[in-house]
Amino acid sequence: MDNRPIGFFDSGLGGLTSVEALQSRLPREHVIYYGDTARTPYGSKSPETIRKFASQIVEYLVSKNVKMVVIACNTVTSMALDDLRERFPEIPIVGVIEPTARKVVESGCDKVGIIATKATIRSDVYAKELRKLNPAIRTYSLACPAIVPLIEEGIIDNKIMDLTIRYYMDAFVRENDFDTLILGCTHYPLIAENIHRIYPSLRLYSSSAEVIDTVEQILASRDMLSDETEGEDRFYASDLSENFIRMTDRLTEGKNYRVKLKKMED
Repeated sequence: MDNRPIGFFDSGLGGLTSVEALQSRLPREHVIYYGDTARTPYGSKSPETIRKFASQIVEYLVSKNVKMVVIACNTVTSMALDDLRERFPEIPIVGVIEPTARKVVESGCDKVGIIATKATIRSDVYAKELRKLNPAIRTYSLACPAIVPLIEEGIIDNKIMDLTIRYYMDAFVRENDFDTLILGCTHYPLIAENIHRIYPSLRLYSSSAEVIDTVEQILASRDMLSDETEGEDRFYASDLSENFIRMTDRLTEGKNYRVKLKKMED
């Protein structure tokens, strides 16, 4: 058994959706989460900048004695996963893309839509991973750059978000014959209800949830699952926005936790 916490990080608050999935599946596990809310969004930044920011955050999480790091961000996974594993070989580092692609292929889908940030779509990483698992699969990709900033501002359950989703997706859905959609950003589960309401025929796959399968498999295979019921979850952010605090409050209701400011140097 290993009762050390699991480290999670994202460019902002979207990765909290992965923490929520972990708590539902493995309630004995505790987390240290870092949201780089002062420097979000990452999706429009260069690969070099993304790798630099990600390395800073993983170094910080490792200094907190985490037993594993989950990159709860599709953009960072697509740009920096291999680099981070090379820099920090002493700890398992898991990204969100491969587990999601594997789950989609295992479900038998042959036509898949993908929505994500500009950086993730530009990397073509989802399409490559899907085709590696099933060379015959057909993919359709779309960057939706305005969605993450709106979510970070708490603009979710209103007409502005619905109009933004329609602006990006109406033609995308209409012109491409797919019934499966990958939410290729960990922010996007926060608008899954909006998407389902607007496009009820689409089957949605969340990268936030699918990665927890891999987390559980790795911890179990290495005898690293926690058996501790008591403990504290810690949430750090480079800018403590009201929305970040509100999200962590909702996520940790009734649990022992704290939220703190931790800035990173550019």
